[in-house]
Amino acid sequence: MPSVIAHYQEIALKGKNRAWFLQRLISNIQEMLEGIEGARVRTPMGRLEVKFGRDSDWPEVRARLSRVFGVANFSLAHRAPLDVEAIAEGIVQQLPEETVGSFRVTVRRADKQFPIPSPDIERAIGSRVQDARGWKVDLSHPAYVIWVEIVPGAAFYHFGKLPGPGGLPTGASGRVAVLLSGGIDSPVAAWRMMRRGCPATLIHFHSYPFLSRTSQDKARELAQVLTRFQLHSRLYLVPFGELQRQITVSVAGPLRVVVYRRMMMRIAERLARASKALALVTGDVVGQVASQTVENMSVISSATTMPILRPLIGMDKEEITAAAERLGTYAISIVPDEDCCTLFTPRHPATRARLPYIEGAERTLPIAEMVETAVANATVDHFRFPPRSDRQTAGRVPARGRGVSGPFDDRHLDEAK
Repeated sequence: MPSVIAHYQEIALKGKNRAWFLQRLISNIQEMLEGIEGARVRTPMGRLEVKFGRDSDWPEVRARLSRVFGVANFSLAHRAPLDVEAIAEGIVQQLPEETVGSFRVTVRRADKQFPIPSPDIERAIGSRVQDARGWKVDLSHPAYVIWVEIVPGAAFYHFGKLPGPGGLPTGASGRVAVLLSGGIDSPVAAWRMMRRGCPATLIHFHSYPFLSRTSQDKARELAQVLTRFQLHSRLYLVPFGELQRQITVSVAGPLRVVVYRRMMMRIAERLARASKALALVTGDVVGQVASQTVENMSVISSATTMPILRPLIGMDKEEITAAAERLGTYAISIVPDEDCCTLFTPRHPATRARLPYIEGAERTLPIAEMVETAVANATVDHFRFPPRSDRQTAGRVPARGRGVSGPFDDRHLDEAK
């Protein structure tokens, strides 16, 4: 039965809380590997052993483990008895046929009861490898590294490490609500918060029927990608076009963008609190667009009492684009669409809005009624990974037990957790 040895880093620093974080990570790995025959997780001293039933499942296991937050790196490993000669023999049999420029053996002896020190094990195995292949030893900059890990009852050896996403396990931190547009930035912001252990509820504002459904379709595709990391997602689709029309009638052109954003914050706060989220998250970057000047962000933030987190705030577009490409959302985000940001947008929006003027403009609007209407008309889609064929269609779990989506109703939130 194949084994994977997975390592964690940040969790190891958690002191007395380490066991809780580790159990959360194990639970997430087990859920991520659902449907893989024989998949199970053990914890041999400071590392995880993930076992699965068939060699042919390794590509899928590799792809899934690469998305588990909390995993720093992992390797397909071979098990051997606690005998240096047996370990060396197993390694020699598994070495690649092609010649490598240099190599080293690195031993981690987690089981200090094993009597042979790590340097002696490294020398013994290295000597066997040299005899079998004639490779050169280079302890500083080897082209090839052979890893050996000694744990109680067994030894593991492997020939390379694959990167995990690191961070903290999903669910280790408080829930957040992410304002998810169809653009490049907000999915990356969501991923960065998820990497810190925060489950993310997703909120998308659209302008259907004034504009097409394209932005909603993109939001669903983005939610599916993000769900492959956090396993469960809830996406709220909030109709915003009529509210924009009302604002356009009553608010001067330069102030509208800020008023739009403040209205979104109020609506998002309502949905976030119903979802038990503790903060809002946006993809704002200082100076990127008119609504993202420091002055405007300050005015927009004052519309809500909930904390607003901006994980991309100091990044530039090239950094965010590279992150989106790695994440797998970039190709979706650049598909042309018609989102609510393009509807009723003034040609010259204010870049340094002042709160008294904004509040004066908002007095002409029935703010409470508009928020209530938007929340009442919101629909919610649920996503899960791995998909379950009996509960799911294309990654979406039926809301309220009928179809694949339904109107927002906080009485049903617990069913989706």
